[in-house]
Amino acid sequence: MLPLLLTTLVPIILLIALGTLLRVRGFLAEGFWPGAERLSYYVLLPSLFLHGLATANLEGVPVFGMVGVLMLSTLAGALLLVLYQGAAGHDGADFTSVFQGGIRFNNYIGATLAAGIYGSAGIALAAVANAAIVPLVNLLCVLVFARFSARHSSPLTVLRAIFANPLIVGCAAGLLLRVTGLGLPAGLEPTVKALGLPAGLEPTVKALGQAALPLGLLCVGAALGGARMGQQVKPLVAASAFKFLVMPLTTFGLCRLLGLSGQAAVVAVLFQALPTASSSYVMARQMGGNAPLMATIIALQTVAAAATLPLMLSLTLS
Repeated sequence: MLPLLLTTLVPIILLIALGTLLRVRGFLAEGFWPGAERLSYYVLLPSLFLHGLATANLEGVPVFGMVGVLMLSTLAGALLLVLYQGAAGHDGADFTSVFQGGIRFNNYIGATLAAGIYGSAGIALAAVANAAIVPLVNLLCVLVFARFSARHSSPLTVLRAIFANPLIVGCAAGLLLRVTGLGLPAGLEPTVKALGLPAGLEPTVKALGQAALPLGLLCVGAALGGARMGQQVKPLVAASAFKFLVMPLTTFGLCRLLGLSGQAAVVAVLFQALPTASSSYVMARQMGGNAPLMATIIALQTVAAAATLPLMLSLTLS
């Protein structure tokens, strides 16, 4: 387990470090990073979510049990975070980073670990986990930004932000393609011709999605230079406590309560125990959050996951 975990985490840590080095050395012009973040948010990340959800193989997976556990645990975590904010009183922009750090997850790490543990069955289970919580998490994050970020929003503005958010649009399109059975066309199938869709769309969207992770992590690393650690201990601890304790333990309890067991339960807990996603930083930058704090949370959680993930998985497997 530990070798697989380190093999998955080390490249992510190195990409973050490379981004920091490139920024500190001035290897790229300062104007590169805002453009890279915008490209990631509006093109690459939506492509990643669209492809993953549209091409998911769900055969033989306890879909409804996993979806129920994962959605309930995500909603419970979100509610607890909002209640925590009422007591802690973080700055609004800071809380958006705590919230993302508490409920978002790095699906690249999750899919890699699930496949390494359970093979093809793990890939299918990871697909269900993504389908269940990627759209929900993005929706919740948009709502939290609308409520707590410096950009105060009217109800109409919130609705517009939800329906126009590129990450939510990507998730919705992927789910629609999956539910309708259309999928993403890889060639000149009859359905492609009938709908007028371009041939080879699937490999194009897949390639765009694959670029999201390295570029996003480089942007995270570049932002670390602006972080002020001395002022961020409280939000860092809060985000990591929710991510590594509250979310997986809540999920574990719901698995027991709702009768979800075996491989499905392990993967459900795994996904809710993952470090937060690099896309959290991009969203923070684009929607008025505390981006330097978000970058620090991502880096800290990615490193800490080498210790916390084996502990949570051992609890579930015991």
